[in-house]
Amino acid sequence: MTATDTAPTIVPSFDSPASEGRKLAIICSKGSLDMAYPGLILANAALGEGVETHLFFTFWGFDMINKATMCDLKFSFVGNTAMHPPGHSGMGIHHMLGALPGATTAATAMLKKQIAEQDVPEVPEFLDLLAASGAHLWACRMSADMNHLTEDDLHEDVEGIISASDFIELTEGAQLLFI
Repeated sequence: MTATDTAPTIVPSFDSPASEGRKLAIICSKGSLDMAYPGLILANAALGEGVETHLFFTFWGFDMINKATMCDLKFSFVGNTAMHPPGHSGMGIHHMLGALPGATTAATAMLKKQIAEQDVPEVPEFLDLLAASGAHLWACRMSADMNHLTEDDLHEDVEGIISASDFIELTEGAQLLFI
């Protein structure tokens, strides 16, 4: 008899999801239109897999949950090194394009149209969807204080304004993404 003959048979359990007990903590630190969506999309995917999901909005990411700014996030060519105009390998042209009057407005409208064509909701509706699906939305205490904002100024699904330390404690053991 060999060791394999005496080893216990392992039968996989199909009744408990592999994601049980998993946590994902996403720190949303940027408030431009193109940087708002990665965190929201990843949170949605995690929720779909049954993963406990927490989003922490800090610094410019605070614009995503601030009622005064959340509907007016912009996209700009300026400073975006990922913008490569077709047929041009240099980096300077996108800065010139971004400096043209109306360029940010046009770029924002174009990106919003492309996002809508993918049936992805705008940021406020996406936050509603995430919260309804069980995501936990948290606002950074320091960012709130710096901007003189209270919970009344924030999207209604934000559960609270907490410190970075509180967020770290809340999401102990979580996979962490910084966006």
